[in-house]
Amino acid sequence: MRTRHLLGEIGHVVVAPDKFKGSLTAADAASAISDGLTAVDPSVRIREFPIADGGDGTVDMVLRQGFTAVTCQVTGPLQSTLSATYGWKDGTAVIEMASTAGLSALGSAAPNSTTARTASTRGVGQLISDALDRGARKIVLGVGGSATTDGGAGAVTALGGRILDGDGDSVYPCPSDLGFAHRLDLTGLDPRMADVELVVACDVDNPLLGSHGASAVYAPQKGADTHTVRLLDRALTRWADVVADAVGDDVREVPGVGAAGGIAFGLHAVFGATLVSGIDLLLELTCFEDVLSGASLVIVGEGSLDAQSLRGKGPIGVAASARRAGVPAVAAVGRSSVTSEQATAAGLDGVYALADLEPDPDRSMADARTLLVEVGTRIAREYSTTPTAHRMDVR
Repeated sequence: MRTRHLLGEIGHVVVAPDKFKGSLTAADAASAISDGLTAVDPSVRIREFPIADGGDGTVDMVLRQGFTAVTCQVTGPLQSTLSATYGWKDGTAVIEMASTAGLSALGSAAPNSTTARTASTRGVGQLISDALDRGARKIVLGVGGSATTDGGAGAVTALGGRILDGDGDSVYPCPSDLGFAHRLDLTGLDPRMADVELVVACDVDNPLLGSHGASAVYAPQKGADTHTVRLLDRALTRWADVVADAVGDDVREVPGVGAAGGIAFGLHAVFGATLVSGIDLLLELTCFEDVLSGASLVIVGEGSLDAQSLRGKGPIGVAASARRAGVPAVAAVGRSSVTSEQATAAGLDGVYALADLEPDPDRSMADARTLLVEVGTRIAREYSTTPTAHRMDVR
């Protein structure tokens, strides 16, 4: 057993939340928690470290930790031109798919069955090409928050691939047209792709097709109705067939290739992209171990702590890293559906939920910042006003 100390006595506090979706960005959440801590102990040393695990906020995360912003014009999911920013440092580019092919990139077009059928990942391939122009040796693609279900066809064509129909004419790389695909011509692929390390940061294990695939599981979140889900799965099946013929290998069943509408499939099959845990990779890129050095407490957070979180989402990845470093971790969340035993097994000494302060979900989301400040004060009081209390060792 260890004795609790005043927060400021033995080390700094790392405040590392993910976003509270619909309420607060990760940076806003970190600021609110920090305000709660300093309200109780103004002397506490805090290191704010807002996180993401591949979706919205990924580029912001790396920019806060020393990466430089690069902005360029690319094709959005519905063919309009938009500006997208990625992170750059020492030959490594960190690209956020959501910036160019995400739901937020649909503009005024609400996600619906039409956008689900026509959205393409061409802009993602264009960002990769821009990074190659800068001399990238490693490209990391975070794939959360996508609006697309094209199996990565758009990205492949932006990097030199050509999808042809039975008459040899080009097929536009979106689901509504992929059903006409007859052959994938790879002779014009950008040769620089052979020399770059391409990494897809994803945290799912879905295959490309079927009841657990990209269409069935994720397309309804992108506006697809039941009929459209079936159309998307047929389109991806056709795409998988022509890709397998072109590359001589069928990877449609590889765990994780169904991520983000199957872009992981296209990049893995055509370019040999490696699929890895998003949060683990991002923590490595941002040298999180250095931030943990000398810390006395880590506070993670997200809108909902649930079974999906326990499969390795951002906050749990941070908690696992803290455990390995011997630093206790607690979670400040909007709501929690995990048991205390599950939380402990995931490396959390405690879970503090906004729902315990305000049970009404709408009010909790509307007042998230105020409630999160209060949660910060509760954590501070528990870790600074009871120096003789005890907690479990973190092993």
